[in-house]
Amino acid sequence: MKKNVLVFGLIAGLVVSLFMGVSMTVMYNNLNADHGVSSMVIGYLSMLVAFSFIFVAVKNYRDKQNGGVISFGKAFKMGLLIALIGSTMYVITWAFLYNFYMPDFMDRYCAQMIENSKATSTPAEIQQLTEQLNTQKEMYKNPLYFILFTYFEIFPVGLLVSLITAFILKRKTAKVA
Repeated sequence: MKKNVLVFGLIAGLVVSLFMGVSMTVMYNNLNADHGVSSMVIGYLSMLVAFSFIFVAVKNYRDKQNGGVISFGKAFKMGLLIALIGSTMYVITWAFLYNFYMPDFMDRYCAQMIENSKATSTPAEIQQLTEQLNTQKEMYKNPLYFILFTYFEIFPVGLLVSLITAFILKRKTAKVA
């Protein structure tokens, strides 16, 4: 089980980190393109693709190493561990990109969010948004909040995929051929 978790966790982390690195670089260099919407969609789709390896890992373990049997708890545990490895790689990749290549990302992103809101918001709403974004920018400077916010982007997706996988693949008895 440990080998499956490690191998598939690293694969998931590599996939999601590569997608995130490319999409964030594109978004950073062209914030006006679509207000970051396609980058966000690509980001969450890449998380689903990466975490689909949870299903592959659990099925592989159940069928090839555990005699066709796995409990919901064991399947869920495997999924969570894979999600944790993949999410950790994502956090490390974003920390690297943010701190070394995009240190002004939050300033640029928040400025674009405010600019985008001007067409549909009242001055009071824009002021409120500006205050919220300034608070978030300040919190993002704290390494603990930076890490927590970044985990909160990805880990819930892995948690959901782990739950679904455990529910689908649990099997109390081996199938008779």
